[in-house]
Amino acid sequence: MWWMVVNIHEAKTNFSKLLQRVALGEEVIIAKAGVPVAKLVPVSETQGKRPLGFLKGEIWMAEDFDAPLPPDILAGFLGEEDAIKQPVMKAQRTKAKRKKA
Repeated sequence: MWWMVVNIHEAKTNFSKLLQRVALGEEVIIAKAGVPVAKLVPVSETQGKRPLGFLKGEIWMAEDFDAPLPPDILAGFLGEEDAIKQPVMKAQRTKAKRKKA
């Protein structure tokens, strides 16, 4: 397979022309200061559709796959870090009030 090397400025200036060459089967190496940093290559054709059920018996799913998450893990997914720390802080305040009384 034939390939060519171009610098970043040339690649930006002539991007559509480079894509045309790639579509014809060439590979284009993009370099920064002479050091290759990326490669444009033609998209390979797909292998075709996979038959349904070709992994039957190879994959399993846990019985509780769709069970609700524990509150602390759910809060982490929702970005609610305070929801995790809040009960601890509330308990600490309650202990502090008891000591004062």
